Amino acid sequence: MAQQKEAARRAPLSRDRVLRAAVTLADDAGIDALSMRKLAQELGVVPMALYKHVANKEELLDGMVDVVVGEINAPDPGAGWKTAVRQRILSARRTLLRHPWASRVIESRTTPTPAVLEYMNSMIGMFRADGFSVDLTHHVMHALGSRMFGFAQELFDDSVGMEPEGQAAMLRELSGRYPYIAEIASGAAHDETSVVGPGCDDQFEFEFALDLLLDGFERLRRQRWSSTDHREQPTTIG
Repeated sequence: MAQQKEAARRAPLSRDRVLRAAVTLADDAGIDALSMRKLAQELGVVPMALYKHVANKEELLDGMVDVVVGEINAPDPGAGWKTAVRQRILSARRTLLRHPWASRVIESRTTPTPAVLEYMNSMIGMFRADGFSVDLTHHVMHALGSRMFGFAQELFDDSVGMEPEGQAAMLRELSGRYPYIAEIASGAAHDETSVVGPGCDDQFEFEFALDLLLDGFERLRRQRWSSTDHREQPTTIG
């Protein structure tokens, strides 16, 4: 194992090797631990050697996003649009779970990277190939938002651990002032590992929302929905 690691360190430096090493470093130590100096140490080179392959930290992060997005599997050939989109998005979710830092970096990019653009283009193509109008597809993409990359901003973040006694006390306090919130909090399916919060099954919640969206998109496609039929008429004055 030590010989393999040493051989890898001696391999010629390339942009691909730099980016994949950065992804591995972020996976192991977290994105906040990533720096050009630390990455150079991992690769066994001086920091200046990295700048022949990435101009700066921002370009490094862009390239890391492309590596991660490139891991998302294509859907099964011949699958209908709903199956294809669902497979693609759930593959994206599995990919993001392997790289927990990636959603934060994707959200921080001000300009889409080439792999992100290619991914979005393929998603749009799946809708267009099955009869979605340009207008409806435009609104579908907005509705999916970050969910198409396998993550979504949750309403609550209760990820901080709490002892059972503390949870019970919190529920008692909530029930007096916010009975409906307490009702939901105490009645949810239990999943200690959920990033949504204790009591929420993270994967189930993601697929539940995704399936609601896909079913709604299909209904609108069949209705030949158009945004021009639903836009509010401008108010005239005078």
